[in-house]
Amino acid sequence: MSIRRSDLLLLAVAVVWGSSYLVAQTLVLVGGVLAVLALRFLVSAIALAPVVAVRRLTRPEVRVGALLGLTQASVLVLETYGVALTSATNAGVLISLTILLTPALEGAVRRRWLPRRFFVAAAVAVAGVVLLVAGPGLRAPTAGDALMLAAAVVRAAHVTLSGRLTDGRRYDTVTLTWLQMMVGAVLFTVVAAPALPAAVRAFGPGQWLGVLYLALGCSVFAFLVQLWAIRRTSAARASLLLGTEPVWAVLIGVGIAGEHLTAVAVAGIALVLIGTYYGQRVEADHRALVPA
Repeated sequence: MSIRRSDLLLLAVAVVWGSSYLVAQTLVLVGGVLAVLALRFLVSAIALAPVVAVRRLTRPEVRVGALLGLTQASVLVLETYGVALTSATNAGVLISLTILLTPALEGAVRRRWLPRRFFVAAAVAVAGVVLLVAGPGLRAPTAGDALMLAAAVVRAAHVTLSGRLTDGRRYDTVTLTWLQMMVGAVLFTVVAAPALPAAVRAFGPGQWLGVLYLALGCSVFAFLVQLWAIRRTSAARASLLLGTEPVWAVLIGVGIAGEHLTAVAVAGIALVLIGTYYGQRVEADHRALVPA
């Protein structure tokens, strides 16, 4: 597959994640945060289990998959509670810092830095996110902001580790993804055990369709593509393309929820897309000149 196709798949993941906000909000109101996360990962792990059953797990794969599962679960917990304790504006700006943190962390780990032009492009994309989620403006810092900043750091670490720990290894991407889901399923099920029965009883057909969408679309498809693309390109490139998530969230909100698109939001979308397009070209050119 070409780099261009991997870029399109990563953009598809960003679209899927951007569309998940409306679904997740509805489910959380009925079943609660931890119960929804538990069901999401349980269904994901069960869906991939038949595929993994015919594969042979190795100890190194289990170790790497377990570590990535812990970082992935940590990101979701920090994001979920961070959003609940701060404004949507602050949350959107802070989590978008992943676009800058990931290439910085990857460069430090690999001791192979991308050109400054890439970081300029990433900064432009972050500025676009700021305009996109500006709304009433930034609010005074809260505990939720600290959680969102921690989520951005852990997400950058997760993406960087995904590339670093699998670089040059003959690990199976499906197996590693399933292991991550199993870790999340076990952790969230244990924590959410008291609330799970009530959530299961409260969910109707519509809610279960939402759970399936989060599990199969936002977890199975998204995590598989993310890991597959990182192993073939770079963590920095994947993070930049996945950073377009707020754009799709806003556009889907306009199309489905009837929200209004302001001139400032349009400018923000333009900056995100321009920064992403230029940044991925810089990254591709640099990788062609300085192969791993």
